[in-house]
Amino acid sequence: MALPSQPPPHDPQLRTHQERERLAKLAYWLDDRFRIPGTNWRIGADGLVGLIPGVGDGITTAVSAYLVLEAQRLGIPKAVLLRMIWNVAIDGLVGTVPVVGDLFDIRWKANRKNIRLLNEHLAKVSEPEQSPTLPKTL
Repeated sequence: MALPSQPPPHDPQLRTHQERERLAKLAYWLDDRFRIPGTNWRIGADGLVGLIPGVGDGITTAVSAYLVLEAQRLGIPKAVLLRMIWNVAIDGLVGTVPVVGDLFDIRWKANRKNIRLLNEHLAKVSEPEQSPTLPKTL
């Protein structure tokens, strides 16, 4: 007998919540996992792997593109997907410039921006429709 507080495993809302958590963890690891000592700046695998000449930025751009692909799979509309793609494209293009791109990557945080876009959209569509309220009569 399942506990009443636990939705069944095939519940689409639970699946979406689990997907969001998984993608948020990935974005955290890519953009914010480590604090740069002596600063409040955070860096993740995106910034570290991006330091590898020639292949680092390609690898991290591919992982960032995976986040966008997963957002598409979750039903995010094209307008939001285009904004997400823009964030990844800027990150990938500027990241190819030696040193400047690496410094830019520390501040741009394309994956964090994209998770925020994903969460904002999903929160908007999951809000119950507000019925108009009637004015109180005395």
